[in-house]
Amino acid sequence: MHGTELAFCCVVAAASVAVTLLYLNDEVIERSFSLGSGTHRIMENILPLVRNTVPALTSKKHKGQDGRIGIIGGCQEYTGAPYFAAISALKTGADLSHVFCTKDAATVIKSYSPELIVHPVLDSPNAVEEIEKWLPRLHSLVVGPGLGREDMLLKTAKDVIEKSKTRGIPIVIDADGLWLVAKEPSVIQGYQKGILTPNFMEFSRLYEAMHHEPLDSTDHHRTAQQLSVAMGNLTVVLKGEEDIITDGTRVITCTHEGSGRRCGGQGDLLSGSLGVFAHWAYSSSPDASGGMNPSLVAAYGATSLTRQCNRQAFLRHGRSTTTSDMIQEISTAFKKLFES
Repeated sequence: MHGTELAFCCVVAAASVAVTLLYLNDEVIERSFSLGSGTHRIMENILPLVRNTVPALTSKKHKGQDGRIGIIGGCQEYTGAPYFAAISALKTGADLSHVFCTKDAATVIKSYSPELIVHPVLDSPNAVEEIEKWLPRLHSLVVGPGLGREDMLLKTAKDVIEKSKTRGIPIVIDADGLWLVAKEPSVIQGYQKGILTPNFMEFSRLYEAMHHEPLDSTDHHRTAQQLSVAMGNLTVVLKGEEDIITDGTRVITCTHEGSGRRCGGQGDLLSGSLGVFAHWAYSSSPDASGGMNPSLVAAYGATSLTRQCNRQAFLRHGRSTTTSDMIQEISTAFKKLFES
């Protein structure tokens, strides 16, 4: 089929979610639209793919096999973000979580949890060398939570991204890491295991940096797809009322019900869990993800989990909900989505 010819529309899960498949430039674009005011069910054709990539828990495994995740970020002003990302990675199912932060942030981050491995090297003269020696042990990298915008730290992050690309590991870029990408897109452009997770303001900055024109915000699906293509078809997760996930070829929207509460730190939960899902998706057999781009499968898993945590925390705490409350919901949310 060609153009925008309608292929088919099916209503699934008791009419709570409809999945419309449209053909655009001969490529299938998948979009989910919520129907009614009841509880939304997950897109039935995507969620099983996420489940397929979740590793089984067996006594035959060794520590670290299910995920060793690195977080690049954490400075004097911002210590919460790297903690949220790192602890979320652990609670999602990673075995080890490393935080590479500045010296003055390290003690603070360590005080939040003894579960994290904290490296106070991000602002040292030989920061890249200190981090590089750990890269062979890491399965994925999350760059940006609490990074700040000092030139020295951004330069270190850039060099670490370049070193990580040569190892072929998934790289999730969020927060101030996206500021770096907007300034120097080539740092991640074309890297197929790269995943960007912008909010609307960060997305606007990235779009305008790549297209040199103001963002037309009337069709976020199309502009997200255009940004992905401009970035070499790496995966973009545009966070918002619905989370739009695209690799430039396929577009998926996650409308799993969350809440109206938008506390700071939710994006760190998403990026940390995404680092884990990305490792699992790329470590699974191609059959597990049904031939779909593993980054899309991982992103759908992370966005669904974050929204479910937000919903559960809000039901308990209402307007008082914080990201710490959401993190406490990861266990039950994960079980509901991926193990029930």
